[in-house]
Formats: sequence, C-alpha cells, structure tokens
Amino acid sequence: MPPQVQNQIAQLQQLQQQAQALLGQKSQIEMMIRETESAVKELEASPEGAVIYKSVGEVLFKADRTKLIEEYQEKKEVLDLRLKTLGKQEERIQKRFTQLQDQLKASLGQKLPEAA
Repeated sequence: MPPQVQNQIAQLQQLQQQAQALLGQKSQIEMMIRETESAVKELEASPEGAVIYKSVGEVLFKADRTKLIEEYQEKKEVLDLRLKTLGKQEERIQKRFTQLQDQLKASLGQKLPEAA
C-alpha cells in the first residue's frame, strides 16, 4: 500500500478517535446542563425563606437561595457555550473526515486499475 494511502487511513482513524472523544464530552456537558437546569428549577420552586445547603466536596454549607440560583444560571451559560464550541469542533472534524474519505477513495480508485 502506498505511503500516501497509509497516511490518509491513519488520519481517518485519528479523526474518528477525536470524534468519539468529542461525543463523550458533549454527552457529559449535556448531562451537566440537565442537572444544572434541574437544580435551578428546584431552587426557584423553593420558598423564599427556605434553608438551602450547597455541597462542596463532602461538606454542606448553608447558602443564599438567590445567589445560588444566579451561580447555577451562570454555570449553565458556561456549559451552553462549551457545548456550542464542541458542536463547532465536531462539524470541523466531520468535514475533514469527509474530505479525507474522498481523497482516500480517489487514491484507491487510481491504484486499483494499475493493479488489475
């Protein structure tokens, strides 16, 4: 197999690994967004004077409801931005993957008649 074809196959495999890693990250971020949205919903549903605790590691601290809602909303914004960035990275990888596939098909197409 020509070195160019081997290189293209290696690049395709690398892009596939990157895409799988991105999908894992996206899934994790999406789960964190759902958890954050759920926490905000529960906090907003709680009465104004309710005693709220925040978990920091293995320790619980008393927290201000309003500040905690703001903190979780900011966290969600950051996660949404991260998810959007991962989506753009995924699009770039998919585009590059398609280009490499086409190049590989062209390379193999050129080599097959010579071998026949």
